[in-house]
Amino acid sequence: MIDIIEQKILNLSEELFDTLLKDRTTQKNICWATECYISHGKSYYPQEPILKDLITGFNTNIIHPRAAKISEDKARRTKDKAEVFTPSWICNEQNNLVDEAWFGRKDVFNISINNTWITNKSLIKFPDNKTWKNYIDSKRLEISCGEAPYLVSRYDTVTGKEIPLEERIGLLDRKLRIVNENTHNEEDWFFWTKRAYESIYGYEYQGDSLLLARENLFYTFIENMEYKFSHKPNEKQLKIIAKIISWNIWQMDGITMTVPFSERSREKKQLSIFENIIENDYLDKEPIPCKIYDWRANKSIEFRNIIKGGKDI
Repeated sequence: MIDIIEQKILNLSEELFDTLLKDRTTQKNICWATECYISHGKSYYPQEPILKDLITGFNTNIIHPRAAKISEDKARRTKDKAEVFTPSWICNEQNNLVDEAWFGRKDVFNISINNTWITNKSLIKFPDNKTWKNYIDSKRLEISCGEAPYLVSRYDTVTGKEIPLEERIGLLDRKLRIVNENTHNEEDWFFWTKRAYESIYGYEYQGDSLLLARENLFYTFIENMEYKFSHKPNEKQLKIIAKIISWNIWQMDGITMTVPFSERSREKKQLSIFENIIENDYLDKEPIPCKIYDWRANKSIEFRNIIKGGKDI
C-alpha cells in the first residue's frame, strides 16, 4: 500500500512542506475540518490548523489514506461527510467519457473491461483540429476530491494497492503521459508538465484528505520525472510544482464556496439613532470566499465569481 509519510516530505525541505500545508486564500495553514483526530488533543480539533509538528516526528503516522483507515473511522466519515471513495475502475470509466468528448472517439487511453482496464500502449493520436498542447491546457476540475483519485491514480482507492505509472488513469496522469510522449528534453518536459499542473483543479473540505491529495500530486510529479529522465527533480522544480498544487488543490466548503472555519468580522455598520442596537454590538461574522489562481492571466480570482459568471479560467 502506498502511504506517504509526511516526515519524508519535511526531510526534503521544510519550505516545501509549509507550501503543501498552506491555504492560499487566508495565507494560513489548512485546517483539520474533521473530528476524527480530536482524541489526540485540542490542537487536532476541526477548526485548528494542521501544523507540521502535529503530523511529523513522533506523530508521523497520524494521517493515512482512506484505504488504510480502520473501519470505524471510515463509517464515521461516511456518515458525517458522505465520504465514499470511488473505485479506480469507475474513475477510469468516467474519465474515459471526458476524453471521448474531447477527442471525438472512444477508448483513447485504455479500454475498460470487467472492472479493470487494458492500457493503449500506442502513441496517442490527436484530431486534425487539435494538438497535444491543446490537451495539456484543457481545464479539469474534481469536485469534493478527497485524495484526488480522478486526478492522479497512484493507488487503488479501495485496496490501497499501487498502480504502475504506465497504467494510471487520472486526468493529470493522462496529461503527463502526453507530455512524456511528446517532449524529448528536460526543459521542454518541465515547461509542459508545469502547464499540465496549472490546468487541473480540485477542492476538498476535510483537511487530512486535502493534504493527501496534494501529496499525491506532488509525488506524481517526482515519479514522472524519474520515469522520464531516471533522476529526481531539483529543489527549484519541486518548489514550483508545490506552489501550483497549493493554489489548485484547495480547501473549500462546496456549498458556500468559502474557507472552512474562516469567519471574520464584517465591516462595522453605522446604525441610525432610530435603531435600538449599539454599533459595538454588531458582531456578525462572514466566512472568507475561496480564491484560486488563473495562471494564464497571472492573477487570483474568487472561485464563486467563476461559477456565477460561468466563465472558464
